[in-house]
Amino acid sequence: MKTKTNVMRILDSAKLRYETAEYDVDESDLSGVHLAESIGVDVSLVYKTLVARGERNGITVFVIPAAEELDLKKCAAAAGDKRMELIAVKELLPLTGYIRGGCSPVGMKKRYPTYFDASAFRRERIYVSAGQRGVQVIVDPRELAELIGAKTAELTR
Repeated sequence: MKTKTNVMRILDSAKLRYETAEYDVDESDLSGVHLAESIGVDVSLVYKTLVARGERNGITVFVIPAAEELDLKKCAAAAGDKRMELIAVKELLPLTGYIRGGCSPVGMKKRYPTYFDASAFRRERIYVSAGQRGVQVIVDPRELAELIGAKTAELTR
């Protein structure tokens, strides 16, 4: 890889082992399924980062399998909130510093409560965004969760 992303710098400074995978971005399809096909891996290994707002506790980050759908009721329960809704895409950059398709649970502008779907811990390695479209980092989910202080919960439908 020619340049390092902020996510990679953070992983390097924490001495967390990772690999990278690059792919061509298709602006018309930013899905994790397309990403998995582009880099030739099973889609179950690719995780997406979603940001939601709770009524009581504010912004919360969720990391779930790319082909799955977030269950907002489960998310609210995990975060100790009454109700939760995904933030608008236009809020993503100001809140996190990332754009849609390049949002990583690592290195956001602010440290938000973060939850990994429990399925991540059944894998030795998962793919998450390296903080920009077209680049993924491949990491041990346990090490990554520990680094960012993430908790685990069942988050999908």
